Amino acid sequence: MEIDRVESFPVEIPLEEPVSFSNRTLTYRDHAITYVRTESGHEGVGYSLGYEGAGLISEAVESLLEPIVVGEDPRDTERLWREMFDGTVQIGRSGILLRAISTIDIALWDIKAKAADQPLYKLLGGHADSVPAYASGGYYRDEKGHEGLRDEMRRYLDEGHDVVKMKVGRRSIPDEADRVEAVRDEIGPDRTLLLDANGAWSGATEAIRACRAFEPFDPYFIEEPVMVDSVGAMTAVNDAIRYPVATGELEGPRYAFERLITDGAATVLQPDATVCGGITEWLKIAHYAAANDIRIAPHYNWNLHSSLLGAIENGLWTEYFYRDMDVKVFDDIVESPLRPDDTGTIALPDDPGHGVRLDEDALERFKQTN
Repeated sequence: MEIDRVESFPVEIPLEEPVSFSNRTLTYRDHAITYVRTESGHEGVGYSLGYEGAGLISEAVESLLEPIVVGEDPRDTERLWREMFDGTVQIGRSGILLRAISTIDIALWDIKAKAADQPLYKLLGGHADSVPAYASGGYYRDEKGHEGLRDEMRRYLDEGHDVVKMKVGRRSIPDEADRVEAVRDEIGPDRTLLLDANGAWSGATEAIRACRAFEPFDPYFIEEPVMVDSVGAMTAVNDAIRYPVATGELEGPRYAFERLITDGAATVLQPDATVCGGITEWLKIAHYAAANDIRIAPHYNWNLHSSLLGAIENGLWTEYFYRDMDVKVFDDIVESPLRPDDTGTIALPDDPGHGVRLDEDALERFKQTN
């Protein structure tokens, strides 16, 4: 089996209205889509969220990575990952190029599982046939006050979730504490509340003040309290508060996660296979975390991450966004998107491959044009 060709292109899916987290406002979501095809007729697909750079990711796939993998056996995922990473290390290591590698690697594993006639999670170890999902939301919109935030969280409870996540960090600490208090009051004392700051606070001192203000409301973790590269500040926060720091959605390969673990910067890790280098690298991160008794709660991309979470023993939750909340919109181009049942649990797909099939008509509709 040989790789015959690689195709990559960006798609741009508009939001119905702008949505904000602590430090950014978005009007659309773009993704880089990569197909890897073999001369024997096998096809795999991978993808990555672009944050307005999906076109650059796709260009890197076709100009820099396609020449490395064409003619190679797609099942040689370890070797091909190393050749792609080492072949671009002087201008890569993270960011756009690592996302480009991620899209190809995910597509290779799709082919590999299809060729083995197995669902991906079974091929990788098959720890569970379903995984728990938390409802992620609590974003900022101009007209959304405390009552709107309560309504949103009540909806998640009605859907069957016992774990919910909200954004913090855009407003003053007293205002944010009021928002967190409102959500805790709405969900009650026995459900799990997660907080996500997206690196809102400029340093450890400010972050610790904010996180301590939230302590009376018993959050399970605070995600990215400081800028993700400020590992020293993140370590200081993790040491200073009574609940864990979580991070990892923007981190690169295993080397970055090794430092988070050894420095004690985070107690929950959130690697994203579409960011950290693909499934090959995601597994290394998850297994290294298991050796250190650290749990994995991957970022976004539940259609893929649910299968990865079902393949490891130290999985915590997968993150889920309801489409009608108009925050994450990738399901618009997925043929049969995964969805939690009425207990907040996602059943894993049984079809060979990673199970993410994209809608060709939708891809054409949302494809970016120069």
